[in-house]
Amino acid sequence: MIERSYFAYIMASKSRTLYAGVTNDVRKRSFDHKQKTHNGFTAKYNCNRLVWFQEFANVGEAIQREKELKGWIRAKKIALVESTNPTWQDLSAPWFPISEVKDLLLYPGGSSLFFTPANIGILFNISKKVD
Repeated sequence: MIERSYFAYIMASKSRTLYAGVTNDVRKRSFDHKQKTHNGFTAKYNCNRLVWFQEFANVGEAIQREKELKGWIRAKKIALVESTNPTWQDLSAPWFPISEVKDLLLYPGGSSLFFTPANIGILFNISKKVD
């Protein structure tokens, strides 16, 4: 049986607008927020920095934590972030070095961004062979 991890997380904008969420792949979900893959709150308010996350072995616990976070007042969420990340660094930044991301996403002439199964697989460390 494959063990899975689940994550409750907080994304923030440069101006510190906060968003709490839950996922089973915090790396991919962070990238989705950065790329504004889904229309919604994080895309609208540019919440593209992962500033806090907590790992769980049980999906129910992760969902419960997300609900708890969403029920907190802003000051309590800020205190949580600052307890482990006082400078509000993007915790996902090491996962996506900008030079590597640009190299993976540029067309062969360097004109614009695009996604292929191969470059997405490299970004997310997916070893499945792509034809």
